[in-house]
Order: sequence, then structure tokens, then C-alpha cells
Amino acid sequence: MTPRSTRSAWGATALLAVGALTLTACGSGFDDSGSGGSADGRLTSSDDSLTVLIGSSGDAETTAVTDAVAAWSEESGIDATVQAATDLPQELSQGFAAGSPPDVFYLSGDALAGYAGNGSIQAYGDDLGNRDDFYPSLVDNFTVDDQFFCAPKDFSTLALVINTQLWEQAGLTDADIPTDWDQLASVAQQLTTDGRVGLAFGAEYQRVGAFMAQAGGGLVTDGAATADSDQNVEALDYVKTHLADGTFAYASDLGAGWGGEAFGKQLSAMTIEGNWITGGLAADYPDLAYTVAPLPSGPGGEGTLQFTNCWGMAADSPNQQAALDLIEFLTSTDQQLAFSEAFGPMPSIQSAADAWRSANPDLEAFLDGAEYAQFPPNQDGAADVISDFNAQLETLSSSDPTSILQTVQSNLEAIVG
Repeated sequence: MTPRSTRSAWGATALLAVGALTLTACGSGFDDSGSGGSADGRLTSSDDSLTVLIGSSGDAETTAVTDAVAAWSEESGIDATVQAATDLPQELSQGFAAGSPPDVFYLSGDALAGYAGNGSIQAYGDDLGNRDDFYPSLVDNFTVDDQFFCAPKDFSTLALVINTQLWEQAGLTDADIPTDWDQLASVAQQLTTDGRVGLAFGAEYQRVGAFMAQAGGGLVTDGAATADSDQNVEALDYVKTHLADGTFAYASDLGAGWGGEAFGKQLSAMTIEGNWITGGLAADYPDLAYTVAPLPSGPGGEGTLQFTNCWGMAADSPNQQAALDLIEFLTSTDQQLAFSEAFGPMPSIQSAADAWRSANPDLEAFLDGAEYAQFPPNQDGAADVISDFNAQLETLSSSDPTSILQTVQSNLEAIVG
């Protein structure tokens, strides 16, 4: 196994779990104070400056986005300012409610449907010059009622992160990197000792859901709620079995805030996390060597989850044409690679894949997951359903998986379709 030491250049990515929003605002049509439409009448155009609201992971991300927007502003001649939100969902919701939303902003998949439904955001996806360069699954993530609303700004998937030193101490080699559930259970058992479990991860759908995908399941399939499927039951049964035998553990049960902390403190020898873990480990555990591998396949094949935000555009923006131009600049190949180097996210466009792989050969498993990753449900109200699901998953070791999933199924059916 080739050890992977963390690099300080990687910061934690801002793949935000935004949660449910109180969507009190409705799009009231375009501002009529002198702003005109674009040539095709779809997008407004004016001399107005642009405001950009982001949810930042830290100084590295804020600086990178601010510098990029400033470069575009200098080139275009259009003033644009960036504001890093303290509470993005709240500030975005307040902006819409007050009739003064930012022109461009970070928007999560679980917030998209609500804003799309009340007319607050502009569907501009098909106007993008680089539309066909985005990964199809990311386009699907931001498509509501067959409308591609907004450009995915970056993304992450989940992979298996392995402590190289502990792996070798257990007598394991590259040949033992697990490729299926049986092998995962076997190496987890070999890595479990007093005071350390083989595998730890968050007590939430955003991690456990990867096992559901590997079983061939998922929460929503072809627009229908499928939470209580046999595949999902099998996945939760598998996780419950190994929580019970002590080879798997929730990070919170180990006294850690998330899987990366449990892994960094060597309370677990392996964890399931996204590529944002690189920044966390570089900052807090810089001497820890680790390897990133694809998540093992389950009975249904390969499976992982992906997480992303898009660049939202306000329906009331008086200068949507400039906003579109800015978004195309921010999602270009060169700019996305610059963002990746600055604070860690993977580019959302396929044309950047080869360059990203060359720069990050030891992280390829994250990008490989894009080919088969599932995204969390993006229907309006899905965030609340997942929040309730997470509360139930915390007690999985002592609960009936079928009963948990039946509750999720009922909740999903209330919002799907």
C-alpha cells in the first residue's frame, strides 16, 4: 500500500448540508427600474453590479472565490462583490423575503425544489455555454420538472479512507483492500482492537446511505419513494450486524464529532468520508499517512453518494446576463482547477478530470465514484425527511431496520410525486 500523507494545500470543501428552508418569498418578476431583457427575452440585462453570496469553509475558500470574482469583474467591467454568509440558509431566505436577494449564490440540492416552486430562482442551466461538460448525474441533481436550473459548482463523493500504519501493523497489504462487503467485514475485524474499531462513520443517511446504494437501493428511484425496499433493509441489516459485533461504530459513539476526527485520533482504522477529509486531516493530523480506496461493492454493485451545490441565480436579478457570464467563468476548467488547488473540491466538469487526476493521483477513488454515485433526494421537504431518518439511524443498533425504513417511506411518499 502506498501511504498518502495529507497536504496542507487542501482545505475543507464547502459542500454544505443546508437543511430545510422556510421559503417565504416568491419571485415577483424582473425589476422594472430600467433593466431590459436579453436578446431572447429570457434573461435580464442592465448596468447593475452583481452581489455574490457564498457559504465558505474558511479563509482559503473565501479568498479564492473573491479573487476569481474580482478577476472576472476586471475583465468584464461589471462591478461584483462577494459576501461570505455566517448562516447561508437564513441569509438567503431573508434576502428573498425582503425582495433583495443576491444575484448569484450557493444553493444546495435539497433547497432547490422549494425555491424553484415559488419562483424565486431563474432556470438558466440550458443557457450555459458549457452545459454539456457537467457530469450528467450533477445535472440531474439540479433538474426539477425537466428544467436544469443551475450550474453545479463542484462536488464530492464518499470513499474508504484507510490508516496506512495500522493497516500494515495488522499484516494487511494492497491485496487486502476490500472490494465487497464480506472483505470489508473481514478487514474491519482484523483492525479492531481494544480502544479502536475497524471502521467508523457518521450516524446519518449521508454515510449509511452509501451501503444502501451498494445494495442496489436508494430513497427515491425514478421519481418514486423506495425507502422500504428489500435492498435497503439488507443494507441496514449489514450495518447493524457490524455495529453490534463492535467492528463498525458511529463516530459519535467513540466521542468524535465526525468520521474524520475518529480516524485522525486513531479511534478507528478506517472511515467513510468525502474528499473534504483531506483538509481536516492536514490541519489537525498532518503526520497521519492514509490511503483512499473506492467503497466496496455490495450485493447491488458499486455505490456511493455525491454531494454538491450549484450557483443559484435570482429570478429578480436585474442583470442575469452578466450573472450567467460570471457563472460560466467560475465553472470553467481553469477556474475550477484553481478552486480545487485552493480549497479542495472536485471540478464539476468532465474536461477538468484528467488534469485533476494528474494533480491528485492518490485521490482518484473520489472522482471515480462520479460514474455511479447517487445524490440525496432533492424534492421539496426532503431535508426534513432525511433529518428524521438520521435521528432514527442513531439507534440502529437496537432498532428494527424494516420499521425505520417504513417510517422513512411514509414520510417520503408525502413529498414525492
